[in-house]
Amino acid sequence: MLKLTGQGTVTTCNSVTRRDVLQVGALGAIGLGLPQYMAAKEAGKLRDPNDDRAAIMIFNLGAPSQLDTFDMKPDAPAEIRGPFQPISTSVPGIQLSEILPQHAKIADKIALVRSCYHTSAAVHDAGWQMMQTGRLFTGNVNTPHVGAAVAYLRGRKTDLPPFVVLPETMGRGGGNLPNGQAGGFLGKAHDPFALMADPSKENFKVPDLLPPPEIGDARLSRRRKMRDVVDQTIKNFETTENAALLDKNFQAAFRLMTSAQARNAFDLSKEPKKVRERYGMNRFGQCCLLARRIIESGVRFVTINTFLTVFDEITWDIHGSKPFTSIEGMKNIVAPMYDQAYSALIEDLNQRGMLDTTLVANIAEFGRTPKVNPAGGRDHWPQCFTCYFAGGGVKGGQVVGRSDPIGGVPAERPVAPAEIAATIFHSLGFELETHLPGPAGRPFPLVDFGTREITELF
Repeated sequence: MLKLTGQGTVTTCNSVTRRDVLQVGALGAIGLGLPQYMAAKEAGKLRDPNDDRAAIMIFNLGAPSQLDTFDMKPDAPAEIRGPFQPISTSVPGIQLSEILPQHAKIADKIALVRSCYHTSAAVHDAGWQMMQTGRLFTGNVNTPHVGAAVAYLRGRKTDLPPFVVLPETMGRGGGNLPNGQAGGFLGKAHDPFALMADPSKENFKVPDLLPPPEIGDARLSRRRKMRDVVDQTIKNFETTENAALLDKNFQAAFRLMTSAQARNAFDLSKEPKKVRERYGMNRFGQCCLLARRIIESGVRFVTINTFLTVFDEITWDIHGSKPFTSIEGMKNIVAPMYDQAYSALIEDLNQRGMLDTTLVANIAEFGRTPKVNPAGGRDHWPQCFTCYFAGGGVKGGQVVGRSDPIGGVPAERPVAPAEIAATIFHSLGFELETHLPGPAGRPFPLVDFGTREITELF
C-alpha cells in the first residue's frame, strides 16, 4: 500500500520513491508497470527462472601470454612466435600450445575469444578492476564485481554465501587501485566470502566456520535457537522497524558458522583421494575442486584466483627475469598446474551433469607483448588477449574473433570487458536491462546501454 509521507514524497514498505513512480510513468508506454519495474530494479530480471545457474570465474592473475598458450602464431618470426609449438586438439582446425595438453583434449567443451582488449592502463590492478566489473574505475565510482551484483540481485540459496572468492582476494598489483573483487557501491554486505586458507594444506579448515573458542557448545546452542526466533521474526514482520534494525552481516556470519551444510561443503576430506589428486594437490587445484563442491551446495558465484599477487611468487607475469617469472617457469610450473586443474574441473562438472548450468569463465587483466623482450619474457599488453568460456549454455569447440598476424590487436570481432561481464550475466539468466541501486541513489545499469553478450557463444 502506498503511504504519503509528505508533499511530493511517496514511499511504500518496499521503499518505492517518487523517482521510481516517475520512472514507471516514463516506462509505461512499453508496458512496464510498478511491480515489474521494482522487480527489475531490486531483484534482477530473469529470462529463465532456473535457480540452478551458477558461475565460476577463474582469474589468471598475472596475465598469460596469448602467443604462448591460446593464440599461437607459428608462421611469425621467432621473436614473435616464441619457443613453443602448437598442437592439435579434439576439434579439427583449433590448435593450442604444447604446454596445455589437457586443454587440447577437452577443446570441444571450450570456446576461445581471441580478440579481447581494453583501453585501461597496462598495470595489473587497472585490468583486474576492468575485467571483473566491466567498467573502468573513474570518478571514484567503485563498480561491484559481477559476482557481487549477482549476490545482490539473487541472494543466497542456502546457508552458504552467494559469492565466494578462493583462496582469498587479490593482493598488491602495483597501481594502488581497487582490485575489483568487492561489493563496490553496493556496500560491504555484498563483498565476497573469502576462504583465507590454503585448501591443499594438511588439516585444512575454514577459519570462519569455526566458532570462537570462548563460545562453548551450550552457548552456541542457545544462540542457534535465538537465530531461529529471529529468522521467524524476519519472516513474519519483515516490514517492521525492528526487522530493519537487524544486522544482516551478523546474521549471515552466524548462519554460516552454525551450518552443518556449510561445513560439509568446505570439507575436502569427503572427496576420494583419486579425485583430489586428479585436480592436483596444490592450492589452485584444490580451489578448483572446492569450487565444484560449493557450487554443488548452492553457492551462486565463485571466483578462483590462480595466484594472489604478481610479487614474490611464480605467476603468469612472465617478464623473464627476477622477481618475475621466466618463460621456463611458466612452462615447468605454472602451465602444468593450471592445465591439470582446469581440465579436471570441466570433466568433473560434465560428468556430474552440472556443466550445462555452470559457466566457467577464464579471464585475465591483459595479454603479453607480441615481441619477446631481451630477458626472454613478454611484458604487459592490454591491446589484445584471449579469454575463454565453457558450460553455462556456451557452445564449445569454437573460436570467436581473430587477432592480427602477430597477436597484437584484434583483426576481427573485438571484444571489450563490458561484453565479458554481459556474457556472464546472460549465462546466469539475467536480462541485461536490469539496474542496481547506484551511487547517490540513482539506478545504475547492470551493463552500459547497448552492450550485449558475446552472442556467438550461445
